[in-house]
Amino acid sequence: MEVIERVSALRAIVTALRCGGKRIGFVPTMGALHEGHLQLLRASARENDITICSVFVNPTQFNNASDYKLYPRSLEQDISLLQTVGCNYLFAPSAEEVYPQQSVLQFSFGALEAVMEGEHRPGHFNGVATVVSKLFHIVQPHKAYFGQKDLQQVAIVRQLVQTLSFDLELVCYPTVREADGLAMSSRNKRLSEAQRQLAPQLYNALQTAAASLQQKPIATIKSDMAQQLQQSNEIKLEYFEIVDPLTLQPLQDVSGQEEVALCIAAYVGEVRLIDNVLVNLKEG
Repeated sequence: MEVIERVSALRAIVTALRCGGKRIGFVPTMGALHEGHLQLLRASARENDITICSVFVNPTQFNNASDYKLYPRSLEQDISLLQTVGCNYLFAPSAEEVYPQQSVLQFSFGALEAVMEGEHRPGHFNGVATVVSKLFHIVQPHKAYFGQKDLQQVAIVRQLVQTLSFDLELVCYPTVREADGLAMSSRNKRLSEAQRQLAPQLYNALQTAAASLQQKPIATIKSDMAQQLQQSNEIKLEYFEIVDPLTLQPLQDVSGQEEVALCIAAYVGEVRLIDNVLVNLKEG
């Protein structure tokens, strides 16, 4: 595996690969890799001739300076993991390389970014769209791989791809979980031992809510969820929404829906975690 730090160097490699008829798979990450990332990388290695991974903690998508500063960084360990899953190139640029001048572009995704993460993290998706657009232009992948844990981000990137006519296929893989149900996340590394024991309560609450979808009104489910999580002083619920899985708009009831998404964000101590589950209401 070759580690690339310069945009110009990666562009030259990609041009040669494409001229040689190679299909390129791309997995964009912010590093601190875990099994969820590795699942995406293995899929890319299976489905493409060449796999490129990026590790870049993107400053423009953080609306909290402390969160950016404390975000886990473990490049040497990431490199060791990437060498085990068929990654051919790692793009690990500096912030100055990606942003040679301050970006003044503004993306708007309408109703899609007015809820959940967009509502609680102003400017977050503008930063996501900016860096993803840059990476897609640099890497020119045939397929780009994302995880379902960041469900709203996937929806934003899907709209970006469609609106800007990026010539690639967006692939979304299910969330990978620890044995106790906690969604794998780079931020989990910031949890204390005691907080790590509490964190699976988010997924447990999602499961409880999912089991009640066709028995209770949504308002009651949301109230029950809040009460369930309030039992721990270490967990502070930011939002819990039951939404259409494509538009991500909140639902007042589930009648007529074939599938719904249950989405949650909460602080466990000072660490903000998100999770979601998709529920097919027609099964069974």
